[in-house]
Amino acid sequence: MKPLVVKLGGSTAGQEEMQRWIEVLATAAFPLVIVPGGGPFADQVRVSQKRLAYSDKAAHAMAILAMDQFGIAIADRNTRLQPARSVVEIHEVLDAGNMPVWLPSFMTIDASDIPCSWDVTSDSLSAWLCGQLRFNSLLLIKQTDEYQHYASVTDLAEAGIVDSLLPAMLCEGTRVHVAGPQALDLLDLPLASIPGRMIMQYRMAAEGFVAQ
Repeated sequence: MKPLVVKLGGSTAGQEEMQRWIEVLATAAFPLVIVPGGGPFADQVRVSQKRLAYSDKAAHAMAILAMDQFGIAIADRNTRLQPARSVVEIHEVLDAGNMPVWLPSFMTIDASDIPCSWDVTSDSLSAWLCGQLRFNSLLLIKQTDEYQHYASVTDLAEAGIVDSLLPAMLCEGTRVHVAGPQALDLLDLPLASIPGRMIMQYRMAAEGFVAQ
């Protein structure tokens, strides 16, 4: 099984669910890579942009560095979790039987295929990392269970549950799962399967699907 890319949302920071998810993921019987959200560190970038009037390009770089900070905090919570900054480091951590926590600044700040915009969040960067690693499964952990009311990634984007660029950033064939707080109460440990619900990449239509 190829490793699963798991985005642990920054909205879990400081919540009980953050540590619970970390403990669950650390028991996984399959390889996975954790992508951190920006959490309170990215929130501070937004606040400071209004006060200091720096550009969206600067804010984009700072928000990615905020993901680095939250990633360091996540890795600090369990000895099985190890920071990794590159594809090589990710594979080294996986080969050692541990779980990489991706610190994205090294790979993404100057990447030409990532827009410098607040429309880019850890959701779409998680999809981008799947493409870089050639992994085909992505789990988005959210601090909401509203995703259960939607069928496709496009629907989630339109509802504001994932970022607007995620549908475009997903590679063809990537299997997307979403999990929220309720999923934690349904899990058996050690974790043997992907939690949450699988979401279709494409919106269904009467005679098939509609690519978005």
